[in-house]
Amino acid sequence: MKKQKVLLIEDNTTMREGMALILDKLGVEVQEAADGQAGVNLLEKTVFDLVITDYKMQHLDGLEVLRRVKSLAPATEVVIITAFGTIELAVAAMQEGALDFITKPFSHQEFKVKVEKALERVQERAELQRMTEENVYLRDELAVHFNFGEIVGGSEPMQKIYRVIEKVAPTDSSVLIYGESGTGKELVARAIHKASQRRNKAFIRVNCGALAENLLESELFGHEKGAFTGALRRKRGRFELAHEGTIFLDEIGDISPAMQLKLLRVVQEKEFERVGSEETFTADVRIIAATNKNLKQAVNTGHFREDLYYRLHILPIYLPPLRERKTDIPELVQHFLRHIGEEIRRPHLEISEAALKTLVDYNWPGNVRELENVLERAAVLCDEKLIGPSDLPLLVEDRGALNLSQFAADSLDLNRTLEAVEKKLIERALELSKGIKTETARLLNIKTSALYYKLEKYHLI
Repeated sequence: MKKQKVLLIEDNTTMREGMALILDKLGVEVQEAADGQAGVNLLEKTVFDLVITDYKMQHLDGLEVLRRVKSLAPATEVVIITAFGTIELAVAAMQEGALDFITKPFSHQEFKVKVEKALERVQERAELQRMTEENVYLRDELAVHFNFGEIVGGSEPMQKIYRVIEKVAPTDSSVLIYGESGTGKELVARAIHKASQRRNKAFIRVNCGALAENLLESELFGHEKGAFTGALRRKRGRFELAHEGTIFLDEIGDISPAMQLKLLRVVQEKEFERVGSEETFTADVRIIAATNKNLKQAVNTGHFREDLYYRLHILPIYLPPLRERKTDIPELVQHFLRHIGEEIRRPHLEISEAALKTLVDYNWPGNVRELENVLERAAVLCDEKLIGPSDLPLLVEDRGALNLSQFAADSLDLNRTLEAVEKKLIERALELSKGIKTETARLLNIKTSALYYKLEKYHLI
């Protein structure tokens, strides 16, 4: 691993040599300067990870050194040392961009701890920057050969998805996209369409789970005037509108058995009738379906037709949840901030390193859609154009939600405390899954039968 570079600026020779010795033991590469101007001269020739500078020096004081550092190398962190440690000076240094502030006199141990924390911050920042640049590079390299539209991320799981899209797009076979809510199933469907032979024809989306059965049939196949109450005119269905193009059937796992049968005929025979009509229409349409359910399990339990399942499941694609591709988060954040900034008329939105780290550390049960919503809320609420940790209150609350001091504070009874923690976890999972028991069990990583037992135990049903 490459050694971190530290510039030490101190006009007291004895102190400088002592601090340099400590830095040397920490395994960093140290360069020394006896005054501020000499330090700036070194900064103009070399990029340092960290600058440690005395405050009170002749000709060029620590604050001016800090300003020069941020002008020459904004990513370089600065720690200021002074014997004149006032609150006003500390505030001024922080406002100018200093990372930390040490007041003389200090012990060797205090100096060592401060420097170690600063170097950790430098390493975290470099890693986040590397992740962002690497993901942008990987995505750009893939885009040279293939257009993935609005899909963002160069992580290994996403590279696998890109390779699958590249293989399935040129065919006319049905595609079934699996993924949790918010993982970007529609974006993948659009990317497949844009890379297919049907790219110049329509891409039509239908949310099957949002419509009642009678409305869904009319939406898919159309209806004749007078076919039912409220049918005041003839309406063409989505399959007609998608002729020679692509139809995307989202939440396919939510349709009724009767609709499954009607859909099976379109998939097999490429024929259908409008509601209230005996005329048969031909559907030259490529079908891409998506679901957040386990359709194979639904087939086994009799909730989904096996013949339709195998007609749709010709080319399956499995989208990873965001928690399995966290290295994509920095790039996703930058992507969303650009779009959000344009929409809310706050261009050049930025995010602090601490806030970005909070986003990377969070588990994202709502996946990419939740990330986008969190950023939009933070962008509206933040001061100026910089999003900080305080603009992410819900995430900070979630991370601290299981503070043991909440539970059985007046008791050391292990069983009572563990039960309280377990109940709190179940309540949180129920909230995140909007009460869907199978999803709750998945979040908790337990069987559904075990979940029902615990729900009864804690009187949650």
